[in-house]
Amino acid sequence: MYISAKADYATRALLELARHPDRPLTCEAVASSQEIPFRFLKSVVNELRKAGLVRSQRGWEGGYWLGRPAADITLLDVVRAVDGDLITLRGAPLAGLDYPGPAAGLPDVWRRIEADTAAVLAGVDLASLLPAPALGQGAA
Repeated sequence: MYISAKADYATRALLELARHPDRPLTCEAVASSQEIPFRFLKSVVNELRKAGLVRSQRGWEGGYWLGRPAADITLLDVVRAVDGDLITLRGAPLAGLDYPGPAAGLPDVWRRIEADTAAVLAGVDLASLLPAPALGQGAA
């Protein structure tokens, strides 16, 4: 399986936003903190915004926030937002794939891999990836 740079960068950017839910972050701040190329991140964040995973505010106090709670954003949401289909074969979806003769069972294997991968990614949300706050921090 191939994990794209877009999916990796998008996930890292969302985790950075999730770590700071109390204030918006600029793309520059996220790119610097996560060591992601700024121009590439800008296009990735735009795709995340279109998918509703981030929201933005322009202006002096502007920046980006998560579009919904970190616990409600799964890795599957992120990958599908930036890459579309989870797994393709030569760029085509697996849904209608059909082979003749002795290879007839192979498309089912590819689809099972896709389903299993989707299940793993759907089972991991951003909140579960965030480190727990240190004792004494965040408690009021």
